Amino acid sequence: MKRRKGFYSISVVSKMFNVHQQTVRMYEKEGLICPKRTEGNTRLFSEEDVDRLEQVINLTHKMGVNIAGVQMILKMQSKIKKMQDEMNKMFETAHGQLAQEGEDYKMLVAKDGQELFKLKQECLNNNNENKTNKDTSEKEQDFSDWEIDYEQDK
Repeated sequence: MKRRKGFYSISVVSKMFNVHQQTVRMYEKEGLICPKRTEGNTRLFSEEDVDRLEQVINLTHKMGVNIAGVQMILKMQSKIKKMQDEMNKMFETAHGQLAQEGEDYKMLVAKDGQELFKLKQECLNNNNENKTNKDTSEKEQDFSDWEIDYEQDK
């Protein structure tokens, strides 16, 4: 039977899964499903209720799990989903922090690179000035006072 969005009565739901209405009522009594009620106390099953009932019927009829086992499985699934949601939030937070740290690091590297470039330029300018001064001083130097020692052959 093809499902449409909306709410279903207990008779429609029991026909969907080929189970007796009393079975559906028992699952509700055990707390496995919780359909909404109208003012006249008629059960209305939402899509989520139908999906959960399908899961319960699969576990009990096809897999042979008893009601207590189904309750434990559903509780564990709920806990696992909650933990997955928490872990996803943690991963999103960590990813955001890591991305921000990466951006901060890029900015720091760019700033340090600019400072290094300025220092290099200053160093090159100082070297050029020193070289110019050295060339000038070498031209002005008097070499007359230099002594040269020659070794004598024996």
